[in-house]
Amino acid sequence: MTQDNAPETDDLGEEYAEDDFESAADVHRMAAHHFTAAAKHHFAAAIAEDEGDTDKAARHTFLAYRHQLNAVQYAEIAAMDSEGPEDEFAGAELEE
Repeated sequence: MTQDNAPETDDLGEEYAEDDFESAADVHRMAAHHFTAAAKHHFAAAIAEDEGDTDKAARHTFLAYRHQLNAVQYAEIAAMDSEGPEDEFAGAELEE
């Protein structure tokens, strides 16, 4: 008998609709959520591999990969939307 070690849920609920972000912090939270979910699925895949359940391992591997892709997308959006220290100097080179 194998124990299902799946993360409890991948759903954040209606609170976080895809296009309903009010701040850069919301985008950072979504990136963190997806990175965390990816890690949980990787652990579940490892346990399934140890138990010899290749179907469950494959499912968790796919879900981990999907969450990782989403996490990277949100992280990129957060990085592009934030004003880093280089942003204030971006126009300085053009003025010379």
